[in-house]
Amino acid sequence: MKKVFLTLSIVVASALAALPAGSAASAPGVVGHVYVNDNTTGVNTIGAFDRHADGTLTPMAGSPFVAGGAGTGTGLASQGSLQMSSDGRYLVAVDAGSNEISVLRIKPDGSLKAVPTGPVSSNGVNPVSIAIADNDVVYVANAGAATGGAGSNYSGFRLNHGGHLRALADSTVTLPDGSQPGDVLFSPDGQKLVGTRVGTSLIDSFTVDRRGLLSAAPGSPFTAQGLGPFGSEFRPTDASQLFVSNAHDGPNAGSVSAFAVGANGALGSIGASPFANNQTAPCWVEVSHDGRFLFAVNTASGSISSYAIAAGGSLTLLQSTPIAAAGTPEDARLSPDGRTLWVVDPTADTVSGFAVDGGSLTELPTSPTPAPVGAAPAGIVVT
Repeated sequence: MKKVFLTLSIVVASALAALPAGSAASAPGVVGHVYVNDNTTGVNTIGAFDRHADGTLTPMAGSPFVAGGAGTGTGLASQGSLQMSSDGRYLVAVDAGSNEISVLRIKPDGSLKAVPTGPVSSNGVNPVSIAIADNDVVYVANAGAATGGAGSNYSGFRLNHGGHLRALADSTVTLPDGSQPGDVLFSPDGQKLVGTRVGTSLIDSFTVDRRGLLSAAPGSPFTAQGLGPFGSEFRPTDASQLFVSNAHDGPNAGSVSAFAVGANGALGSIGASPFANNQTAPCWVEVSHDGRFLFAVNTASGSISSYAIAAGGSLTLLQSTPIAAAGTPEDARLSPDGRTLWVVDPTADTVSGFAVDGGSLTELPTSPTPAPVGAAPAGIVVT
């Protein structure tokens, strides 16, 4: 009997050890977690919630967790200000108010702890967006100073197994003043990197070598198909397709562009791109994990537009769903199972949740959930 008990104990211990960081095994009824970059002034924090099967969010014990740098206290004009490492062990957050980047370890119960080395310089001014490749190469987009836009660039780092960020030598790509990059992201295969310049309506495209260094694609930067290219997303099932929202074309004139990405990183238009949604200021973009649907958050309209994605990358508008408590809805992220879409709102200081059925969205009865007091939530990660 003692031998059986010992064997069972070993099996249970091994199973628990195999659970990914942030798993919900220790919290009954919890299926995952939601994290938001609070972007708080003074000391920036990360708000953390337990995510329940019915869509309810409850603040995690100890939340909000100190990131280390400082936020700005207002919404960030960017997508992806909070990202998770490929192994699920760390969160990487921009501290836009102090020109830094913070790394927090995700503990087994989902709670967070800042790494001992503290935040590091973003190597620019006003960091707003982060991209992380599977090989732990990290790039940050620095939007530049509010006045004049100086200090705008893309700058590279490497995240080691201990959660320490190290700057990549010769990785910084300097941008003209006023470029105001709003998003930087890797393709699913990590071989391309794209950045949007909201301020000058250009799109940068690069190939990435084994060291993590960038080479501009022929023709880069590319002229956007609308004013204010903002959020962007590669199709998860096809790294040769890229979607970019156009935020600044005016009232009821929003659209999303679809691009074919060549092997050398060059961008070409797909079909009748851009594809209108008749809303105002589509900024944040999320694509379903199966690559069939695209969701664009319309900040000025307080709504989310749903598109169907054809095999070749063309978009068909399905509907636009209002957000009940919309102030200025921003970044959006799907749950790992794709059944829930979460949206942060820095003006309302909330996180809203929507049930996803193909391209249809229905706001959850428990939505919205208040974010921490004093937060201006800007980025979101869902586990």
